[in-house]
Amino acid sequence: MSAAEAPVIEAQRLNLVFETGDGQVHALKDVDLTVRKGDFVSFIGPSGCGKTTFLRVVADLEQPTSGSIRVNGMSPEAARKARAYGYVFQAAGLYPWRTIAGNVRLPLEIMGYPRADAGARVARALELVELTGFEKKYPWQLSGGMQQRASIARALAFDADILLMDEPFGALDEIVRDRLNEELLRLWHHTGKTIGFVTHSIPEAVYLSTRIVVMSPRPGRITDIIESPLPRDRPLDIRDTPEFIAVAHRVREGLRAGHSYD
Repeated sequence: MSAAEAPVIEAQRLNLVFETGDGQVHALKDVDLTVRKGDFVSFIGPSGCGKTTFLRVVADLEQPTSGSIRVNGMSPEAARKARAYGYVFQAAGLYPWRTIAGNVRLPLEIMGYPRADAGARVARALELVELTGFEKKYPWQLSGGMQQRASIARALAFDADILLMDEPFGALDEIVRDRLNEELLRLWHHTGKTIGFVTHSIPEAVYLSTRIVVMSPRPGRITDIIESPLPRDRPLDIRDTPEFIAVAHRVREGLRAGHSYD
């Protein structure tokens, strides 16, 4: 198997059960999934279906109850220590007392990068998200969309191969969201990173992804994995094509099928 074909993320019969005061919550059930290098994989499903939980397992923020998961051939803990991924949360999470450059530089400072190297990485990351010139601004001086781009730059600063994104555009209006979807595709083309992306939006999942993972309500199961037939170069108006509409229909049908488990 070539390096390009080797799994970047591989889950087999993955289960995660939370113990709560009201009893057990089965967040993930028998999840089997392989993500290969350069994939853009979106996870879509109703609230509470385990989308974010799966990303958190990949990132070693949650530990599975049973089954196995490997990230770059390692355990999630080893992958975290090897800085295998960057993580973009739903909220930008920028520190208001640090400049945009200071926020992007923060993980590099924590990791002990030399000042000159960190400065070059910050400049490159800000250029990738088209924020060059805003280095000395503070988060409160930027729009919500620009703050989220700064958050993406922070995750890109140490150049991890994997980018995990937990519904990063969910709080933005449709116009800004469309623009950032276009920018994210451009960034993915430019960097060749493997992206795991959580969303509640069917059009967003279909527009961005090479593969779409459809999940059922709790306990979170995978009901369908859709290989996108769309070309890698995707203008926004591709959403009006029969091919796009057909994929969106299949996603919708998969979401409906998932409710049959209720």
